[in-house]
Amino acid sequence: MSETNEERLFDNKGLKRLILPLIAEQFLTTFMGMADTLMVSTVGEDAVSGVSLVDTINVLIINIFAALATGGAVVAGQSLGCGDKKAAVKSGEQLIFFGTLSACLVMILMYAGRWFILHVLFGKITPEVMHNADTYLMIVNLSIPFIAVYNCCAALFRTMGNSKITMIISLAMNFINISGNAVLIFGFKMGVAGAAIPTLLSRIFAAVTILILLRNERLDIHVKNIFKVRFDWGMTKKILHIGIPNGVENSMFQLGKILLLSLVSTFGTASITANAISNTVAGFEVLPGMAIGLAMVTVVSRCVGKGDCEQARYYVRKLMKYAICSMFILNIIITVALPVILDIFNLTSETKAIAQEILTLHGLLAIFIWPFSFTLPNALRAANDVNFTMIVGMCSMWIVRIGAGYLLAEFFGFGVLGVWLAMFLDWVVRGIFFTLRYRGNKWEGFH
Repeated sequence: MSETNEERLFDNKGLKRLILPLIAEQFLTTFMGMADTLMVSTVGEDAVSGVSLVDTINVLIINIFAALATGGAVVAGQSLGCGDKKAAVKSGEQLIFFGTLSACLVMILMYAGRWFILHVLFGKITPEVMHNADTYLMIVNLSIPFIAVYNCCAALFRTMGNSKITMIISLAMNFINISGNAVLIFGFKMGVAGAAIPTLLSRIFAAVTILILLRNERLDIHVKNIFKVRFDWGMTKKILHIGIPNGVENSMFQLGKILLLSLVSTFGTASITANAISNTVAGFEVLPGMAIGLAMVTVVSRCVGKGDCEQARYYVRKLMKYAICSMFILNIIITVALPVILDIFNLTSETKAIAQEILTLHGLLAIFIWPFSFTLPNALRAANDVNFTMIVGMCSMWIVRIGAGYLLAEFFGFGVLGVWLAMFLDWVVRGIFFTLRYRGNKWEGFH
């Protein structure tokens, strides 16, 4: 690269200030999910299964708003990259305004479709599992607008290169959630409701806190008063240009996982619980790649806004090396410690055996395949090449993961392991397509 270190947008210290808090935040977020599962496991496997089923829907919803937030972050980042702070502020305002209204609508639809979700979407589940799922759904759904606001505001802080704020708020969320679980589950014996209420309260706290912090007019992106923001279709259209394809890809991805979860539910409570535990632990195994993927959006969008694709490629190579090396170290540690980790959960021997088999494969394969499947495409999205990532993601999900999932799980008799084997194959296909796209030049022409 021809540029000196002084001309680069992010030096090594700047990248470290961006990435390390993101890794810590992702760890805390994943830890909150694990703590919920761990504490609920003391109530019984029916409770774990019920919570995991609802959480699959919640992840779908969260990912939709995370995709919208990514759209806002890309537009704001490109605006900052070309020095237009006024446009960056406007994009932030429109992101929060549109995200909040959309989240309220989704919350209403979730309550309206409650019977369909419990009786049709979740497939054949026992009455005990359904009761726990219903209780958890009724409470946690109230948090949808708050998690949307938090995601939008957090994306804007990351765009400004300030991921420390979201890390600190995530730490506070964890404290509220875990301490609330301890009091309501162990103290008041409230079962699944005892896990749901602290989750709701922690998300309300996070949304209110980060929105207040974003009112600071000294920030490059700030929102004075969200209630006075007027709808701007032109700016919202730019955000949706990135957010909709990303949201469609993410929602189809999660919808596919829900359909596969219906298949898993036919294999019995042990498989449902092993799948839930495996998803929780697997979240830790891909954690560095997720964090660096968020950093990729911030860094590449700024480079693209500046019109410097050569610098963008420099940072993509650097961040991918960080992702692979960090995932290698973490996954080796988790794989070695796996028997001890699974002992923490209150599992039957059958459930534990299934989970250990799944997680051993997941940890070893994730090191070299996952970053090319999920970290790398964020560079393409940050350059507005969103339709390609959407098409590849959707086709791979529905053809490879779902098609091979049913084939391996049902026809070849692998059970829940077959669903995970299909997922690994999906990673390979995504990684090949995204790597080939990045190595070409077409993505450079979309900004």
